[in-house]
Order: sequence, then C-alpha cells, then structure tokens
Amino acid sequence: MSNETAATGGAVVIGDALIDEIRDERGVRELVGGAALNVAVGLRRLGVPTTLIAMVGEDEAGAHIREYLRDHDVALISSAAPMGSSRAIVTRSAAGEPEYVFNDAAQQRSIRYSAEARDAISRAALVVTSCFPFDREAEVDALADAVGDARLAIDPNPRTGMLTDRDEFVRGFERLAAGSAIVKVGADDAAILYGGDLDGLRTRLRNLGVTAVLATAGADGAIIESDAGIVSAPISDLPGRIVDTVGAGDATLSAVAASLVASQPTTAEDWRTLLVRAMDVAAATCRSEGGLLRTPESLADAERGVHGS
Repeated sequence: MSNETAATGGAVVIGDALIDEIRDERGVRELVGGAALNVAVGLRRLGVPTTLIAMVGEDEAGAHIREYLRDHDVALISSAAPMGSSRAIVTRSAAGEPEYVFNDAAQQRSIRYSAEARDAISRAALVVTSCFPFDREAEVDALADAVGDARLAIDPNPRTGMLTDRDEFVRGFERLAAGSAIVKVGADDAAILYGGDLDGLRTRLRNLGVTAVLATAGADGAIIESDAGIVSAPISDLPGRIVDTVGAGDATLSAVAASLVASQPTTAEDWRTLLVRAMDVAAATCRSEGGLLRTPESLADAERGVHGS
C-alpha cells in the first residue's frame, strides 16, 4: 500500500519505521522514527525523491507514521503488519546513551516486496537499507531477490533489543554488503557484531568487495575508505549546543547517500568533499531532539525566524 506514486530515479530506502516513546525527566513524549525512516526523510530534505519500503500497521501509530511521511513528501510502500506498528521505549543510561526496548511488532518485523515495491527498486538510482533483520534468512533471501543488481548502500545498524542471532546477522549482512556501493559502520556496530575492532571491520568489508566503507566514530568524526584512498573528517563545529546525538548516524548516511544518488566519487578529493558535508549535516542534526535531519543552512534560517525543520 502506498501513500504516493514513487518517483523515477532518486532513492529507495528499506528498513524500519516506528514510534519512539521517549521517557525522561521531562515526562513521556512520542516521535516518529526508525533508522530507515530517518534516512528516507533525510534524503528527501536534501532534495532527493525518496520512497520508503517498511512495515507499517493499520493503527493509530501507523496513521502518525503515514502523516509524517506525507508531510515530508516521502512515498511509502508498506508491508502488512499483523501485530501493528513497531514501537520503541527510549530511556537514557547513566552515561546519557539511549537505551531501547522494542515491542513484539518491531522484534518480529517482516518486509515483503510487492510488484509496486520491485518497480520502485528497479527505477532507483540508489537503494539504501538500514536496521534490517539480517539475522533472519527468509528476510535476507527476500531482500536479495527484490534488489537484484541494484546499487546498494547498507547500514547494518543492529539493535541489541531486536538481535536474535549475531552470527546469522553477520552472515546475512555480509551477503548483501559484498559488492555494494557503500557500507556505513560505526563503533557500536563493530562492538556488537565484530568484537569492537572498527578498523579491522573496515578492512574486512573492503576485502569482501565493498566499493567504499564509511566508518563513523561519534565525536571523532568519520573515515571513508575506497579505491581512491582513505579520507577523514572531524565532526563539524557549529554554533549552538548539542541537544541530541541520536540522529547523527542516520543524518550522516542520508548526506552521503544523497551525494551518491547524484554521482559516484572517483577521487580522494571527491570523497573528502562528500564526507565534510556529511559531518556538517550530522552536527546540525545534533542541535535538535530526534532524528529529523537538519542542515547548517536550516539552522541559520531558524535563527532568522524561518522554521527550519
């Protein structure tokens, strides 16, 4: 089921869409979220026509998700959700890091690919997957069949609250990652899946045939390794205080993917320019709560009295 007709070209994002139920000292509030949804909305905010393929329920939460996507001009092709829409209860650890508890719908999410979904995938310049259940063989088989030889960008983004088999997840992830256009991995991914060696993971993925690996390290910035070499960029220093780092990784992937939709970098300088822009976008996104992508330009507009989100 779709809320819009998918555009030719642009991007298709496959993965999760959910409600984040945030609980902290200010009380309880709900935000539309999910890594894949955040990336899809981020791509659209960066000017890329985007379709999201995700499981969304026919319930109140699903209505909020659909409305949010319509507001941001993202087409939705939804899979059936017999257990309703996915939800995550979000709290903060003593160190300030977000901790998630997922409902049954999120833990047992499943995506199937209609003729409409396959058509959107075939017409996309880039297909992005994030927070996908790579530890379920049937889901990986269905994804591999649907994407075929599409140009892929992958963020494994494992969530411990949804991870059932780490070894199977690694197998499924690496099966799709081999030969993809870019894979984004972070320190958390390396810790959960590979024992914590982010540099070693970068090398492993390149040896699998990944065209480029984007390795993010939070406040330490990011590195891209490709045939053109290795380039790095620090997290950008922007005005204003950091409010929430939850959306930084999704914003980084959105910015990189948006550049890849337009063209394929061939030189180290091309990759460096792309990465610096991504760090700018990630830093801007951290200036507000939630996963909605911001840009330095939107922050400047907001300061001039123009709503920037």
